[in-house]
Amino acid sequence: MDKIIDQALKFEEQKMKSLSTSDRVKISREAKRLILALNKIYKEKKDEKIMDLMKRLTKIKQKVEKRLKGKPLRA
Repeated sequence: MDKIIDQALKFEEQKMKSLSTSDRVKISREAKRLILALNKIYKEKKDEKIMDLMKRLTKIKQKVEKRLKGKPLRA
């Protein structure tokens, strides 16, 4: 359990600048994996710190995915 939390904290601290598309895909998948694992722990413990960590990871994931999808083309 603590292993997942440590992984999530390390993931949160890594740099997110000048990433390739494949790096963004990896980050998005890793974030999803961590969020789902943390969710299982949260269901058992109901600890607000875990919920806050999940929210922060979700923001990172959304930011990366927004960049992956790119800007819409204008007609």
